[in-house]
Amino acid sequence: MAEPRLATGIWVSAYLARLGQANIPAYVSEHGDDTAGAVLVKCARLDGTAQLYAREWDFETDIRSWNRIVDGPEAQVDEAIRRQRGFDPDLWVIEIESRDGRVLLDEEGLR
Repeated sequence: MAEPRLATGIWVSAYLARLGQANIPAYVSEHGDDTAGAVLVKCARLDGTAQLYAREWDFETDIRSWNRIVDGPEAQVDEAIRRQRGFDPDLWVIEIESRDGRVLLDEEGLR
């Protein structure tokens, strides 16, 4: 049986609220499907570099976890997002501005 999943729009709203409570500026730069769209999280470190996170299935542990898929110049991260959006129009992109790279994705409740 498939793992029950929260609608993406609800998850995004809750994540943005959690970031706001931690005083981490964030916004939705690409709005995907409200029900089942995938989510990418870009963290701009405000020094010209960024990180990109995606939730991926780990077949060994049977857990969906957030993994950093790109880490480098912000232009490189933006290009990776552009490529993903090219074949997945339902994709959400959340952009965070955090000098220390804090995204809260490793905290309980966001896995």
